[in-house]
Parts: sequence; structure tokens; C-alpha cells
Amino acid sequence: MGFFDSVAGAVLGKLGGQEGNMAQVAIDLFNQNGGVEGILEKFRENGLAQQAASWVGSGENLSVTPEQVARVLGEGEIAQMAAKFGLTPEFISNKIAEHLPAIVDKLTPNGEVGGGSGNLLNTVLSMLKA
Repeated sequence: MGFFDSVAGAVLGKLGGQEGNMAQVAIDLFNQNGGVEGILEKFRENGLAQQAASWVGSGENLSVTPEQVARVLGEGEIAQMAAKFGLTPEFISNKIAEHLPAIVDKLTPNGEVGGGSGNLLNTVLSMLKA
């Protein structure tokens, strides 16, 4: 476990509850899928290139459904995350579908995938507080 993961774990442990669990799910999701670029590539490969491009671009973020999230990320991976945090796969898919477009948008403020990924924890936490 790296330094960032240690700090994130400590912060999320203090947050607790569903918010803490969902923040950890988001961090795990990005870590396990190659960061922002890896997530975007998975959506592109699964016929959702227009949605992925909208999250990085400066216009409106197109939405995705929980079913699309489960298909792209894999129902098995979603189920594993759900079991790890004591949540249902449906809850995880719904929350990812709800927040992923905005998280990617905030992590790519200049329309480019790159250096913004270090702000993942702050981005996720600020969205969960809203």
C-alpha cells in the first residue's frame, strides 16, 4: 500500500458510514482500472465513447445507467466491491452511475486526462458532502 492509499484510508476511516465506503469504492475503482484513462478506455471499448468524451470535454456530461456501469466494469468486480464494503451491487452501480461523470469531469478540468488524478480523494469527498 502506497503513501496515498495510507492517507486515504485514514481519512475515510474517520468519515465512516456509507460516505466513507463510497469514497473508498471510488478510489478502488480508479486504482483497479488504470486511473482516469483506464476508466475512460473501458467505457470507449464498450460503446460509450460519446459519454466518456463528454466527461472530459467542456460541455454537458452525458449520463450512464447503472446497467451500463455493471456491463463496462463487470458484474463480478461490482459484486466484489459491494461485498468488501457491505453494500449491494445495485447500490454500488447506482452510485457509480450517479457520480462517475462528474468525478471524471472534475479530474480533467482542462479537457485533458493527466495530472488531475492526484486530486481524486478531495474530488470524491467534496462530491459526497454535497
